[in-house]
Amino acid sequence: MKKKANISGIIYSTDPDFKPFAESNESINTILPAEQKLLVRMETKHRGGKVVTLVEGFSGNQTDREELTKKLKNHCGTGGSAKDGEILIQGDHREKLLQWLIKNGFTNSKKR
Repeated sequence: MKKKANISGIIYSTDPDFKPFAESNESINTILPAEQKLLVRMETKHRGGKVVTLVEGFSGNQTDREELTKKLKNHCGTGGSAKDGEILIQGDHREKLLQWLIKNGFTNSKKR
């Protein structure tokens, strides 16, 4: 029977306090909506000419970002996703998103 290779790539360590994987229990806390500085803009780059509305500047954990994305998608009635710290909404919905964000407490939101 063949032995399986060590997946972590660590063979041996002489450090008595060594831990094979860094334990990161730190979670990013989401800032209050009134303190968030969100930027709403339209983009067509790298999307085959399709228009996408980007919401940038959201600082918080991934769960809150996905929850906000879901609410924005439902409000606009379109698809979208949360990738690389940005919220992508299909179509040009800058005015609609900006009004929704301000109504729901994101008072520092701007349109570009």
